[in-house]
Amino acid sequence: MLARRILGLSKRIQFAVQFSAARIHSTINPCSVLPGSPGFLCRFGSGSSWNKQHTCMLSGIILFGQTALFLGLNGSPALAEESSVVDNDQGQGDLAGLRRIEDGSVISNSHTSKWRIFTDNGRELFLKGKLDEAEKYFLLALQEAKEGFGIRDPHVASSCNNLAELYRVRKAFEKAEPLYLEAITILEESFGTDDIRVGAALHNLGQFYLVQRKLEQARACYERALKIEGRVLGYNHTEYANTMYHLGTVLHLQGKEKDSEALVKESIRILEEGGQGETMTCIRRMRYLSQMLLKSNRLVDAENLQRKILHILEISKGWDSLDTVVAAEGLALTLQSLGNLQDAQEIFQRCLDVRKNILTEDHIQIAANMLHLARIALLKSNQLRKLKIADARAEAEKAKLLLDDSIRIAKAALDHSKKSQSIQSNSTHTKNRKDEHSAIIILLQSLDTIGLWEAAKLELGEKEAHRFPSEAELALHECFSIIKEPGIKSLLQTSPDARAAYLSCLKHLMNQVTENTRDDTRTSVDLQKLKDEARQIESELLPNKRNIFKICSTNFFFKTP
Repeated sequence: MLARRILGLSKRIQFAVQFSAARIHSTINPCSVLPGSPGFLCRFGSGSSWNKQHTCMLSGIILFGQTALFLGLNGSPALAEESSVVDNDQGQGDLAGLRRIEDGSVISNSHTSKWRIFTDNGRELFLKGKLDEAEKYFLLALQEAKEGFGIRDPHVASSCNNLAELYRVRKAFEKAEPLYLEAITILEESFGTDDIRVGAALHNLGQFYLVQRKLEQARACYERALKIEGRVLGYNHTEYANTMYHLGTVLHLQGKEKDSEALVKESIRILEEGGQGETMTCIRRMRYLSQMLLKSNRLVDAENLQRKILHILEISKGWDSLDTVVAAEGLALTLQSLGNLQDAQEIFQRCLDVRKNILTEDHIQIAANMLHLARIALLKSNQLRKLKIADARAEAEKAKLLLDDSIRIAKAALDHSKKSQSIQSNSTHTKNRKDEHSAIIILLQSLDTIGLWEAAKLELGEKEAHRFPSEAELALHECFSIIKEPGIKSLLQTSPDARAAYLSCLKHLMNQVTENTRDDTRTSVDLQKLKDEARQIESELLPNKRNIFKICSTNFFFKTP
């Protein structure tokens, strides 16, 4: 049972480090039920078997965890493939959106020069992240297009599209949508409803709706764009495959898994047959497909696809690339889910060795990698408990050393974040908050796993595990103190995944401490103080949730009817 809880925790590690690794957004939710919902802390000391609780937790993590936290596909952590089902695949992202309608599609005349200068200046500033200045040039370009070519000219459509793309990036959606629609209307009037330029504009509008999760509108745009592109460009064209992939992501979000999988697979096939099977665009699509397979519990299929991805990256980039490390880590998590702990451990260890060579020794990705290895060690310890008790104890000790290092690195990262806050620019502040976000989640998950380690030691019959205060209680006090740190409480309140990690840690450690006190001499008053503090913190983090606990004569928490 301890194994299930460890497996459950392993899934959530990924959610955090991705914030420091690359911006991978997760379309597939890593947690089917996030901690923090009503009843989350309702089982303090409920008296159920610790074996069962641990097993549930350990296995609950792996299956969905890979979608949550991959350590840095592009070298800096971020969330797995959610909102960026759009921009992850496009690679060139917003630049592609800016070019799609105008370049080579709109007939030039004598007025083009000034309009093009404004447009090019706007693009250049846009790519540098200077959005305010870019907006000024795009507005000038739009004005010049209307005055020089007429308000229903395709140059106006191009300028509308460029300005809409900028507003989309700035999340000024109310400004962007009318511009997208105006661009489409003008192009339809100028070239007809089945023109490729209309298809390109529809693709951009579909992307706009997808970012906002307006799935039905996005689906309609992509379906119409796909028909146009297939008819005009051909059914093996990369643009056709691109729109097909995005339509597949929309259908996946709508729960139409079979149709979604078929489209994503077909988009990959087109790239492979076109000689682009080893491009990062194709790899991103294969990674997305692997997440879909994991979500549907087709672990063997996911493993095969992940091995293919890793093989491509080993050849094209070698093991000195974080892209390869991330691919290997995803495979290791799947192997862990399948129970192939030895291979998973070897891959995780290789990932750690590579990271130590590439990154600084106190990088948060190294802490996350150690956390993965610690959980593998606990799973192996649980497997060996009835076979070779000495080996089981050795694995447990290995896990503790890894957890200590993971906690140390995460704390150092948080300290560094606090010290640098007073001397940072806005862009640095944003990066710093992401790093802080990653560090707090890794710290909380490491503390959470301390409770698992202590449970494992107790099951191994280790007498020192009964010492007072226990490691779980020390970790619980650490959990209490974290929320008192400046800025941490606000982070937990505004970040759902950080809050979920905190409440999970609080719950599991409180349960472990409650279990431990059955065998020591402390009074129920001491235990009740810890429970009261835990409940107070929970109410602060979930202020809109009604009180879902009552205290029974046993001083344990139970969910009210």
